[in-house]
Parts: sequence; structure tokens; C-alpha cells
Amino acid sequence: MLWVKMKGRKRKNFFLSSKAQQKNINVIGQWKPVKIDPTFLGDEDFGDLVCFEELTDYKLVSAGKLTDEETRKRKSNISEVPECSKKQKISGDDLPESIQATKKKMNKKTTVDQTLGEEGITDFSEDLNQLECSDKNETAGAETNVTAVSKKKERKRKKKKSVVSQSSTPAMKVKNWTMHHSCSSEQTTDISAWKDLFVPEPVLCALSSLGYTTPTAIQALVLPPAIRDKLDILGAAETGSGKTLAFAIPMIHLILEWRKAKDAKLKTSKEVQQGIQDTNDSYNAVSDVLENTSEHLEEDEEADGIEEKHEENESSAKVINRVNLDSHAASNVENPLLGLVLTPTRELAVQVKHHIDAVTKFTGIRTAIIVGGMAAQKQARILNGRPEIVIATPGRLWELIKERHPHLCHLKQLRCLVIDEADRMVEKGHFAELCQLLEMLQDKEYHPKRRIFIFSATLTMAHPAPARMLGKKNVKTINTETKLEALIQKVGIKRKPKIIDLSRKEGTVETLTETRIHCEIEEKDVYLYYFLLQYPGRTMVFANSIDCIKRLNSLLTILECNPLPLHANMHQKQRLKNLERFAERESCVLLTTDVAARGLDIPNVQHVIHYQVPRTSEIYVHRSGRTARATKAGLALMLVGPNDMIHFKKICKALGKDENIPLFPVQAKCMSEIKARVNIARSIEKMEYQHNKAQQHNGWFQQAAEALEVDLEDDVLIDGGCNSDERQKMLKAMKKQLKYLLLQPVFKNYLKTKYPTQFGRLTLPKLPLASQETALSTVKKHKNGKRRKLCEQIQ
Repeated sequence: MLWVKMKGRKRKNFFLSSKAQQKNINVIGQWKPVKIDPTFLGDEDFGDLVCFEELTDYKLVSAGKLTDEETRKRKSNISEVPECSKKQKISGDDLPESIQATKKKMNKKTTVDQTLGEEGITDFSEDLNQLECSDKNETAGAETNVTAVSKKKERKRKKKKSVVSQSSTPAMKVKNWTMHHSCSSEQTTDISAWKDLFVPEPVLCALSSLGYTTPTAIQALVLPPAIRDKLDILGAAETGSGKTLAFAIPMIHLILEWRKAKDAKLKTSKEVQQGIQDTNDSYNAVSDVLENTSEHLEEDEEADGIEEKHEENESSAKVINRVNLDSHAASNVENPLLGLVLTPTRELAVQVKHHIDAVTKFTGIRTAIIVGGMAAQKQARILNGRPEIVIATPGRLWELIKERHPHLCHLKQLRCLVIDEADRMVEKGHFAELCQLLEMLQDKEYHPKRRIFIFSATLTMAHPAPARMLGKKNVKTINTETKLEALIQKVGIKRKPKIIDLSRKEGTVETLTETRIHCEIEEKDVYLYYFLLQYPGRTMVFANSIDCIKRLNSLLTILECNPLPLHANMHQKQRLKNLERFAERESCVLLTTDVAARGLDIPNVQHVIHYQVPRTSEIYVHRSGRTARATKAGLALMLVGPNDMIHFKKICKALGKDENIPLFPVQAKCMSEIKARVNIARSIEKMEYQHNKAQQHNGWFQQAAEALEVDLEDDVLIDGGCNSDERQKMLKAMKKQLKYLLLQPVFKNYLKTKYPTQFGRLTLPKLPLASQETALSTVKKHKNGKRRKLCEQIQ
């Protein structure tokens, strides 16, 4: 035992860890000084250090030998026992049952602090046990102390759980736009309509929990031939008709059947192995008898014959064992890739995965998503878990196949291949990796029992060849039959497939209202802003290029419309986050290219605006299919400029529509105020764009000049670097003017307009800028003199 004597201070024991341990030591001998090597201290300044002393003769006093006064003091000091000693006290076997119960709970969640030596821990626990046996009141006090400690820890755990739950909720919000159909109540629903379609029992339970009472038309026609007849399927149905479950349920059925066959093979292999073991045991018994009888035989020829038979039997047994092991190793392939779903976009892959997960929650089937824009190493680790189903985009999947990932090396065992939006996937010039993948699956990795499912809303839709190709030779006319034949040949379907076509000639659903506005190119921004103000709601605006989306994003941001962009040059996390925000907000604008045109099932999209007319009829059908889904109503508006007339006529001809699609009604009285806002916003956007471009240009030249140690001339810099102050003043003045215009109400009264439809005229109310409350809130910012007039105008 060692202590340090400091100048002007009492002894301080560094060996003991608590006051309770100090009271258990009875000093018998004397403290003796310890000699210290002067080199040990070195040049350090230890002015207050006098000496080191040690104690070798001492005695540990047990708790049972303490006096009454010491026991009382000991009671008061129990609360000062450190946490490690409390844990040792709880771990004693002589404690009451209530303390032992708390001890088991504490030991599950905490570990013993092993900073003290083993001897000190055991002595201290024995002293505490003796103390508890000597006084019953003390055990009650210790029990209350233990319960108090456990309650405090439980409170801390609850706080941590609440913090974790609050921090984890934003990460789960990404699923909101994909799982809006499957978030039904826990009550089971009637699923008798599904039972005649050969749906597996675990999937029926999932459908009941999800609230899917009846199948859609495409599901009712696809499931029997796919499950019962085991046919390849080519399915075409209108957007929002439930095509995902139409190919997901047969794929799940194939995986469950594969599991049953695997279990049966394992069972038979075990039986065969057991039979071989029995034959080996019987052979060993016979060999023992032959060895015993061979000792008593006198003739050498008979003994040699028996030995030859013994060698033959032994060699045959070895052959049997080797065959059994090889067959067992061949059949013992665990968790291969059984289902592969290919999608054209990453967002569609995320949506398909969530829908499949909802249906497979009672089957134990694991899924994984492999898409670009995310870490390839992380997705390779996900594949190491060997999921049965993989949903992927062709580019990233082919990259991992070339890297020889173990889970993607043996695609011959694939039981189901699904190509969603197949007409887009196999188009010439798109998805070159998909062509290589399909060639590999047809040649090296071909399996005769593999099922292929192909689905799209425009699978049987054929658009005519371009005008520049009509005059050339060897130009094939494209119709529905030739398109399907080419598709079957590219995908590699070698059996006669089942073709199910439920698409309408018009391409769009009956509940969709289609309208148009003819305008100049410069007026598209005006009509777009007019529509967003006049009809607030969940609106998707489509354009053909990323540059157009970026310009519209900056323009509508200046006009305080708060748009959300979505295009291929964005990071994948930001794309998913914008989709989540768009699905959460009741009134929001999503500016997107054709990345979001196919397959996405975003809830309650009310309007789709074609800012630029699509180039083909297929793209028009898919864009317009983002609204009016699942028998809900929706509106599709085309802004047709002079350059869009060619594409507009092609779409009308391909879909069998009259070129006189109803015109969208526009109030001419409001257009002057709308144009004033848009013109100022355009000039602001243009000046900001030029300013940012000049900063990037000048910054690059300045960095290069500094690196080369060269002086720059004013001619190299844009605007000579001198007009930035004037530009900033002009920007401030225009922003101030635009802010004043935005405070003015555009629609002074509640007016009723009529949407033009194909089945009559549907009357809908027209709203002001946002609502009456927001308009009145803007009035309060003005002076009292102007408030009455503006209130009268609004009301």
C-alpha cells in the first residue's frame, strides 16, 4: 500500500477507491519511507513533494466485526458506494429474491467494471453479504437504492429511445410516396376474390393486411396463366392499373415453389445418406464376422478369396460415399438469385422494391435494390446477404456482373426475369448494358424453366417512322405485331407467350381531362405561372431538356412558387428527397424531365403540364399517366408552341385523337398583371445567370493567372469586372418592384370556371392566389388607409 505525503496536507491513499474500503482496513504496522532514485524525478519541479511511504503490515476488517456505531455509519455511507461496487453487490447469490430479480435485469444491460483487482472485488462483495445477513433493515435500504438506480437508468433509456425515434423518422419518410397504398389498418379484409387466382397463402395474408379486396383487370388476367399454366407473359394495361403486383405475385410463387423443391431434395438426400450409413454399418458387421472366421480357416485359398471380396466391397463402399458427397455438394446451393426485375429509372426501382416488400412480409423472401448514383461498394455488401430478389437498373447491375460478384455469377439458376417498361428498355440507343445482359442470359446462362414477364402501358402502341425515313429503301413499317415480334426476339422468349392487352386506343384513361393552349414560345412562362396561381394543387411540369428545367426552377423560385426540380444530373439522394417533399405537400410543383414519366405512383397528382410537347405518343401517355390513377380524376395540359405543332399532330394521329382537343379557358383580364410579374422575374433570372456565369469565368482565369504568376488584362474578364456594382443595384431595384407586385392580389373575386372535358363540362371553383386567409394576411402589411379598399376588393 503506497501513499504520497504532500506539504501542508494529510495522507491521501491512492490505492483505495472508496470510503467504505478505507474503513475496512486496520493499520497494524507503521508507515515506512521509500527511497526514490533521483533520476526518476528528472528535471521536474516537485517542490511540494516530501517523500513516498509504504505500509506492509495491515489487516482487512470484515463487516461482521464492526461495532454498532460503525454499522450505523456504514448504513449512511452505502449510498456513496461506487457503481462498480453496487454491481458486485447485486451479483451475490445470498441476496433476497427481489434483489436477485433486479440483478438479472441489470446484468443483461450492464457489465462489471474491472478497474479494481479481483481480490478487492471478492473481499468487498463478501463484506456486503455479511452486512446484509447481520441487519435486515440494511437490505431494505439497499433494495430501495437498487430500485432507484434502475429507475434512473430506465428514464435515461426512454429518453434515448425517444431521441433515436425522432432522429430516425426523417430517414423513413422516403417511403411515403411509395407506400401510400399499403399503409392501411391492421384489420383483415375479405380476399375471397383472390383465392381463385392461385395466389399463395402468405401472399393472401399480406394482401388482406394491405386492404386489397379485389384484383384489378390486369391482375385477374395475368395470375392464372402465369401461376397455373407457367407461361411467359406480355402485359399491356393503362397507367395506374396495378401491373407491379401482376408480375410480383407470380415471381413470389416461383420462389416459394423452388424452396419446397429444395427442402424435398434435402430430405431425400438425408434419407439416402442414412441408408448408405446403414449399409456401411451392416458391411462392417459382416467384415468383423469374416475376420473372426478367417482365423479358424486352415486353407489359404479360401482365405485369399475372402480377402479379395473384402477389398471389392470396400472399394464399392468408397465409390458410394464419394457419389453421395458430390451430389450433396451440388444440391447444397444456398440462397441463389431467383428473381430479377429490371427498370429504366432509379425512382421506379425504389418504388417496385417497396411494393414487393409489402407483399412478401409473411414469406421471408429478401429483396435488394441495385441502382446507380449510390456507392457501389455498399450495394456489393448488400448482395453479400444473398437476397432472392434483386431490383436493378441495367447499368449498375452490369457493372457488378463484370466485377464477378459471387451472387451474380450463376444466373443460370434464375427462375424469373421481369422487364418493367420494356418498350423503353429495349429501344435502340438506350441501355446498351441491357442488350449485353440479355445476350448472356440467352447463351451462357440459359435455363429452360425460367419465366419472363414483360409489362408496359405502351407495349402494343406503335408510332410511325419519321418522315425522313419514309423515302428510303428497306424501311419496315412498324405496327403492333412487328413491335411485339422484335421485343420477343430481343428478350429471348423461346416459347409462345401469353399476350394480354388491356390498353385503350386513346392510350390515356377515361378519367383524364386533356386540354391545350396555343401560344408563342415566350408566352409559355406566362401561361404556366397563370395556371399555377389559378389552380393550386399537386402539379407535375414536364420538359424535354435539363436546361429548361433549371431555367424554370430559377424563374418560379423568384416568383415564390417554391418548385422542386428532378432530373438526371441531380444526386440520387436529392432526387428521392424532392419526391418525398412533393408527395407530402398538398400544393406543390415538381419540375421534371422524362425521368419521372414512367411508372411512378405518386399519390393525388391533380395536374400534369406538358411545358414542351413530348416527341412520341408513348412519352405523352406515360407523362399523362402520372395523374388520374386508380379511377381518380386528373387534368393534362399541353402548351403548344409553333415548334411543337409537328409533335402535337403526330401524337393526335397515333392516339386517334382529333387535333381539336378542347382549349383551356384563360381569363384575359388577369393576363396583364401576370405578364408584368413574369417579365420582371425573367430579367432578374437573366441578370443572375449572367452574373454567376461571369463569376465562374473570371474566377477560373484569376486562379490560373495566380498559378502561373501572370497579370490579367481587363479584356480577358467578362464585363471588365467593373459592372458588378451597377448590376447589384439594378437587381435590388427589380426585386423590390417584384415584391410589391407579388403582394397585390391577381384574382380579385372568387370566380367559377369550367374545365373542358370529353363527357360534358365539369364545374370547379376557382381560387385566388392561395386562399382568402393568405390574401388578407398580405393586406395587413399595408397602411390602414389602403386596407379597407383591398378588403373590399378581395371580398
